[in-house]
Amino acid sequence: MESLESKTRFCFVALLLISLVWSQLPSSSAQQQHEPNPTIRTMEDFSGYPIHEPGQFGSVSLASSLSVDAPGLQKQIEELSSFSDAPSPSVTRVLYTDKDVLARRYVKTLMTLAGLSVREDAVGNIFGKWDGSEPSLPAVATGSHIDAIPYSGKYDGVVGVLGAIEAINVLKRSGFKPKRSLEIILFTSEEPTRFGISCLGSRLLAGSKELAEALKTRVVDGQNVSFIEAAKSAGYAEDEDEDFSSVFLKKGSYFAFIELHIEQGPILEDEGLDIGVVTAIAAPASIKVEFEGNGGHAGAVLMPYRNDAGLAAAELALAVEKHVLESESIDTVGTVGILELHPGAINSIPSKSHLEIDTRDIDEARRNTVIKKIQESAYTIARKRKVKLTEFKIVNQDPPALSDKLVIKKMAEASTELNLSHKMMISRAYHDSLFMARISPMGMIFIPCYKGYSHKPEEYSSPEDMSNGVKVLSLTLAKLSID
Repeated sequence: MESLESKTRFCFVALLLISLVWSQLPSSSAQQQHEPNPTIRTMEDFSGYPIHEPGQFGSVSLASSLSVDAPGLQKQIEELSSFSDAPSPSVTRVLYTDKDVLARRYVKTLMTLAGLSVREDAVGNIFGKWDGSEPSLPAVATGSHIDAIPYSGKYDGVVGVLGAIEAINVLKRSGFKPKRSLEIILFTSEEPTRFGISCLGSRLLAGSKELAEALKTRVVDGQNVSFIEAAKSAGYAEDEDEDFSSVFLKKGSYFAFIELHIEQGPILEDEGLDIGVVTAIAAPASIKVEFEGNGGHAGAVLMPYRNDAGLAAAELALAVEKHVLESESIDTVGTVGILELHPGAINSIPSKSHLEIDTRDIDEARRNTVIKKIQESAYTIARKRKVKLTEFKIVNQDPPALSDKLVIKKMAEASTELNLSHKMMISRAYHDSLFMARISPMGMIFIPCYKGYSHKPEEYSSPEDMSNGVKVLSLTLAKLSID
């Protein structure tokens, strides 16, 4: 017996052929020319989606035709979350682990089912492409990441990958045909969980020669497994003399790049807004600081005679807050995320201390001024407390990125045409888009998330909010693809 799927396909093809014949028949009156085609209406009822002739609509009519499979997208998010090294509802998915490899395979399958041609580069950035009518033109790209820090949530990055695949499906169901090709990118290791390098895949795409060299020889994880070994275990970096510069993309490789992402903050939810149009991404600078003093017994060494490395660290932590506030900008932030004392006993004076500091701003000069003041304070504190400042190292100092004016315009237009409320806002978190901005014009679309939670199991975005984001992404991609 024929399967239900085969019968369904046959019926749909038959209806399509009927509609093509019907469209060639002469109309009896001008009124008939404006009446809905009954065959098209039947096809729409049968498939559950609007049917349009390619190229027969502007962006406003396209907006009205976009239909998102919200239950299907939610199901895919749940299925992807099952590839985890932590029990539900937590997600732990670390680069090149078995669960990461399985999750990648799942996404590649979805790309293939969406009719995309799939390829991967030497570090596992995954690309799914829908060829446009003029494939020689630079493509419009979108995407995000699926790796997850330990015991985090289901939506960070994932919405921008699975949502991008659904956005392509939405456009295909609407009958839209792109002029410029559309490409989805799944970025390798946006999170720094395993090798301490954030946005590893997009940094390489943006042409980081220093990183390409380091990955070949110097980068190891906490178990002393080299990057090369880990990549090979996942099926990448197969060449013994792998040259990771093969991953680099030339500036202008894409006409534009747009990333859909949960906000990871409470603003959209608090203000009851549907969409955030991101105008800039704040970039962090990371600093490592170490003080060395003299240890001793907590009772026997009197206060005037101490060289306490722990108090030096505590004083510097307060200085970080002071210098950030001195900037007088709400966009300047500083965090002492790690503070470690040696030997770490309650009855022992700390002989060594270690701090790691994160400073961020959308204004690079203002952020760098804060860093300079922190360094000056570190030297002053060391002299005053008679301890040694044995290390003050700026680990990375990435410049912030501004969204492109044309991309901002198209995202805002799409939101308006879809009758969705939106606001211009900055991203205070780090994203692959920061590095894609070095390759092409860039923009980001934010959607609300519950209480602004992220990087924790309670992370959540509703199917409605995700559908809104996918629609805005779909329409923005369409606008840019025919520009």
